[in-house]
Amino acid sequence: MLGRIVVALIATGLAIASSAAAFQAPIIGLPERHARHVEVVGDAQSGYALHVNGHPYTVYGVGIGQPSDERFAALVKAGGNTVRTWSQYEADKVFELAEKHGVMVALGLDFGQELHGFDYDNEEAVAQQFARTREAVLRYKDHPNLLMYIVGNELNLLFDDEGEVAPVNAKAYIALNDVAEFIHQVDPHHPVSTAFAGYLTHHVDRALPYLPNLDILSVQLYGDLVRMPEFLAGDRSGIPIMITEYGPIGHWEMPKTAWGREIEEPSALKARGMAERIDRFIANDQSGRIIGNFAFYWGHKQERTSTWYSMFTPEGRPDARADELSRYWTGSYPANRAPMIEWITLAGKGPLESVKLAPGAEYTAEIDLWDPESDPLSTEWILRREVSERSEGGGLEAAPPEVPLTVVGTTARTVTFRAPIESGEYRLFATSSDPGQKIATANIPLMVE
Repeated sequence: MLGRIVVALIATGLAIASSAAAFQAPIIGLPERHARHVEVVGDAQSGYALHVNGHPYTVYGVGIGQPSDERFAALVKAGGNTVRTWSQYEADKVFELAEKHGVMVALGLDFGQELHGFDYDNEEAVAQQFARTREAVLRYKDHPNLLMYIVGNELNLLFDDEGEVAPVNAKAYIALNDVAEFIHQVDPHHPVSTAFAGYLTHHVDRALPYLPNLDILSVQLYGDLVRMPEFLAGDRSGIPIMITEYGPIGHWEMPKTAWGREIEEPSALKARGMAERIDRFIANDQSGRIIGNFAFYWGHKQERTSTWYSMFTPEGRPDARADELSRYWTGSYPANRAPMIEWITLAGKGPLESVKLAPGAEYTAEIDLWDPESDPLSTEWILRREVSERSEGGGLEAAPPEVPLTVVGTTARTVTFRAPIESGEYRLFATSSDPGQKIATANIPLMVE
């Protein structure tokens, strides 16, 4: 495949005469510096460990969003030491911040997904992708804060016409292995992984024969993290495992309203559930195969809602999941913990009851809200339309518009308002804040008709 890539590169005018020439071509990179040597030591029988410059390295990681000085400082203060990215496109900024704050980076290298239309039968497109990836590797391979490469994210995720998981083109894995082979030729210091959606044994069994240059298998699990022992028992490959995404129960794993809208857990339930899964299936793992993990999402992301996966507001205010990560990483909670919302109701009904409102009528929403330090709390209520086009596989999703909320009265735990006149699907959001700028969130879908 590598030979075919080189030929295709010539055809597209990139003037690469051979694979060796491709590997040695000059490129403008970062200032010369010395890479740390990172390796996986051990075996499937005795257990694996990640070493940096010969010393054991425990990954206390997050997937970073909107990289900023404040976001990295918050990570270090919480006890984290590693970030992962999904692409190389903001890597200059990420590495600058990582070096400043003493954080290591698992560098994601963008790789096309069939789910989003990439065609691995198109040799020119594959060659161009190889060239982009090669450039990123040569640019960052000697950075002292580079921990590893994650080539591609959830390449195994594809659905058929009935919405069932379908096998991807094997050429995707061949192209990935070509990149891994190239990395090993030019960078002997950093391991290579790729991230799978879920931990489907038949996906792993199908992919690994095409991936002899893969050092670590990365998996991404949410509610299914509770099945980690089962997945490990079913995976006979013995390859070391990294969990490159985990967090709340995923939107695809949660119940829906009668009209098909996913029901999000309030922030207290998300934090408590994530903490339990960390304690049982990460911190107490006995397999010896898991060598690191990254929580999702140390930033702000719109996916079904703006709060489902986001541990921070756009302004940088964290919720209780950040506190639970700090407890996991350091052994204790921060002095000021985020407030908690346990449940939300509207017109006396919970989200599972598929709340329907009459246009213009008056209703009251209520939250069960408390604070670990008994701090005074305030709550902001926002009404939004539902997402018009739902993304797949973590793709970009447009935030739905805010709708004016006609408030009749409000307290820290309740709001009375008039329903919109226009019929349709909406979602009511509550965000409660303490004086330390930590938050709790909850929302409830509703139908006006």
